[in-house]
Amino acid sequence: MGRARLLVSDFVLSFMWVWSGVLVRIIVFKHLGLGHAPIGEVVKTTLSVANMFFFAFLVKFTRGGAYNPLTVLADAISGDFNNFLHCVGARIPTQVLGSIVGVKLLIDTIPEVGRGPRLNVDIHQGALTEGLLTFAIVTISLGLATKIRENFFMKTWISSLSKLTLHILGSDLTGGCMNPASVMGWAYARGDHITKEHILVYWLAPVEATILAVWTFKWLVQPVKEDKTASKSKSD
Repeated sequence: MGRARLLVSDFVLSFMWVWSGVLVRIIVFKHLGLGHAPIGEVVKTTLSVANMFFFAFLVKFTRGGAYNPLTVLADAISGDFNNFLHCVGARIPTQVLGSIVGVKLLIDTIPEVGRGPRLNVDIHQGALTEGLLTFAIVTISLGLATKIRENFFMKTWISSLSKLTLHILGSDLTGGCMNPASVMGWAYARGDHITKEHILVYWLAPVEATILAVWTFKWLVQPVKEDKTASKSKSD
């Protein structure tokens, strides 16, 4: 029952996530008419941070629901094999399905919404960009989960600003997505979801970067914890 609830939560959150980013841009550019003026960027950033807080609350409310395959993959790598199989075989496909359905309904409802993120550089530079961005955000997320696990506001605040910063850094190159499911939704709508560029840049590179980030974090943090435990034992 718990796993079925997580799958439903993943689908709904993934569906909502692809809508939320578009709605923020529509509010800023169309309804408020602020365009790319400085005040427009400030309002857009504010709404984006508020949006991330809202989704962080939904993740907590659903007790582990997620809208990004990299989030569940990072947890699965550190867990048992059955959990890994469940994440790879059920949760990630559910998130992809939620994104595809969300984008399809979004385009049917608001045709002028555009066609999502695109690769604007060569495939190798794009893969390196998405890989580095993913490595950075996964490392930051693991650090926050370790250091300030109980402080919801501070953890979400730092995570939101980090994601926005990394997104801006990569937006002109790959879209700065760091979310394979969301990109898959837009790529499926365009019909280029099985191209070499999409698979390598938006799936393979982020997945490899996530695995590397988890292993690197465990390698760097675990010895520190062991040293602290040893020192405490000696003092006792």
